[in-house]
Amino acid sequence: MHLLIYLPLLFPFPAALAERLAPWLATWLLTTCALALAALNCVALGVLVVAGLVRLPLAALVGDWSLATVRAGDSVSKIEAAVAGALLVAAVLAGVRMLWRRMRALAAAAFEAACLPGPGQLVVVDDTVPDAYALPGLPGLPGLPGRVVVSTGMLDALNDADRKAMLAHERAHLACHHYSFVAAAHLAAACNPLLRPAAAAVAYTVERWADERAVTTCGDRRQVARAVGKAALATTHHPARRRVPEAVLGLLGRRRSALHGAGPVPRHVAALLAEPHAYSPPLNYPILPLAAAFAVVGASALCAFAAAHDQHVVLKLAGAG
Repeated sequence: MHLLIYLPLLFPFPAALAERLAPWLATWLLTTCALALAALNCVALGVLVVAGLVRLPLAALVGDWSLATVRAGDSVSKIEAAVAGALLVAAVLAGVRMLWRRMRALAAAAFEAACLPGPGQLVVVDDTVPDAYALPGLPGLPGLPGRVVVSTGMLDALNDADRKAMLAHERAHLACHHYSFVAAAHLAAACNPLLRPAAAAVAYTVERWADERAVTTCGDRRQVARAVGKAALATTHHPARRRVPEAVLGLLGRRRSALHGAGPVPRHVAALLAEPHAYSPPLNYPILPLAAAFAVVGASALCAFAAAHDQHVVLKLAGAG
C-alpha cells in the first residue's frame, strides 16, 4: 500500500486531448477526467490519513485491534499521515471555497441577466467599448433565462456577417451550458493544483465548441474566424471597464473580470481555418487519446482502491489477532 497510495497523486493530466478531439468531446472528457482525478486524489489522501490514525494507541483501543499488527503491516509514518491530513483539509476547503464562489458568480450573472432591459435573449448596451458575452441564467427557472449582451462598440466594429457569427458563438455558450464545464474544471483544479492545466484546457475547448456551433449556424468557417479576429482586434485597445461575474463567457474566452489580454485568439483562428474533425460516432474516434484518458483515470482508481483494500486487510488481520 505504501507505494500504491502515491501513484494517484502523480499521474499527469492528458490536457493534450484539447487539440486531438472534437471540441464537444474534448470538453466532456477533460471535465470528467479532471473531476474523477480530483476525487481519487482525495481518496488517496484519505487512506493515508486513516493509515496514520489507526497507528495511534487510542484508535487501537477503540477499534479493538492489535497495534503491533497494524504497525507491522503498514509502513505509513505519522509524519506522512499528518502531511496527508493537512493536504486533504486544504483540498476540501479550497473546493468548498471555489464552489461557493462559482455559485455566487452564477447567481450574480442570473440576477444581472434578469435586470437587463427587454424581453428577448439579445441585449444591446450603449457602450463604445467593444464587448460581447453570455450571461447564464439559472437552470430550471424560466423567469431567469440566459442573455447575450453586446455593446454598440462591438456592433460597430463588425459587419452583418460577423455579427451573425458572434451572436451564434455567444448563444452556443448558453445552449450548451459551457459555464458548467468551466466551473467543474475549476473545482477540480482547486482541490488539486496539479489539475490546473485541465481548467485551462476546458476553458479553451468550450470556446472551440462555441466556434464550431457558430460555423454550423453560419456555414462558413472563414467567416467565423474573421469575426473572432475582428473582435480580438477591436478589444485590444479597449479593455473592459467594469467587473463581470466569473460565470460570464465571451467571444474571446473571458471568464472573469481579472482577465489580462484577449485569450488564445491565434489558436482559435488557426483551428477554424483548419479542416474540421470528421468523427462519426460511434466509430472513427481517435483511439489513442481516448485510451490514454481512460488509462490515467483507471490506473489512478485502481491504485487508490487497492491501497484502501490493503488497509482494510491489515485492520481485519489486526482485529483477528
